[in-house]
Amino acid sequence: MTDVILQLNNVESAYGPVKAIRGVSLKVARGSIVTVLGANGAGKSTILKTISGIIDPQKGSILYHGEPIQKQDPAWIVRQGIAHVPEGREIFPLLTVRENLLMGAYTRPLGDKAAVEQEIEQVYGYFPILQERAGQPAGQLSGGQQQMLAISRALLARPTIMLLDEPSLGLSPKLTHEIFEIIKRINRERGVTILLVEQNARVALKYADYGYVLEVGRIVMEDPCSVLREKEDVKEFYLGIKDSGVRGTRRWKKKKTWR
Repeated sequence: MTDVILQLNNVESAYGPVKAIRGVSLKVARGSIVTVLGANGAGKSTILKTISGIIDPQKGSILYHGEPIQKQDPAWIVRQGIAHVPEGREIFPLLTVRENLLMGAYTRPLGDKAAVEQEIEQVYGYFPILQERAGQPAGQLSGGQQQMLAISRALLARPTIMLLDEPSLGLSPKLTHEIFEIIKRINRERGVTILLVEQNARVALKYADYGYVLEVGRIVMEDPCSVLREKEDVKEFYLGIKDSGVRGTRRWKKKKTWR
């Protein structure tokens, strides 16, 4: 994998005595969409929280542009160009849609006002419904609209890389497709690198370039998504496709080297 923008090396994180991720190593290439797949409780969200500084790792290193960022303050990490869209969106329900967007630009210099306004117009281009409801309290939006707002708020921070935690959570298949189409546009048009964690393996493998499979806090498989889609274990346990021949097994074979 060339031109690596983000790299985790043997990272371990825990909640008190409970270890959530165990020796996780992964790489994210600049300009790519990378996904981490896994069941609920596998540790996917913990990976993103550790990268964004919400959780301090107990072990290992996190390199961004080749420089260590582990155990840095979350606000500092945002200013470096890493924006985190958390699971559950976590919008400000009593603030208006526009006010939520402005909160995304809180790390920007005061002199950036004109640029911020221009970028608000750009995100309205991705999600026109947000412009229609700009003066409405964000808590009155539907779940899908709140997800649109959370992604747009992150874009106001001018990220180089965006961490997306379960962007399809609670959304209909149609709306999930619409959200992922916009994520792909943001990746292509703005050059924003995307690292997303997702339970919906079918949609994640369709839109991402490279994927990792996480089981009980450990990476057990990695490959380009085009290859993962054809692996029997992934097809059976994540895509719901059973081969007519020998059934897959959950005894994943971990690769000896990291790409």
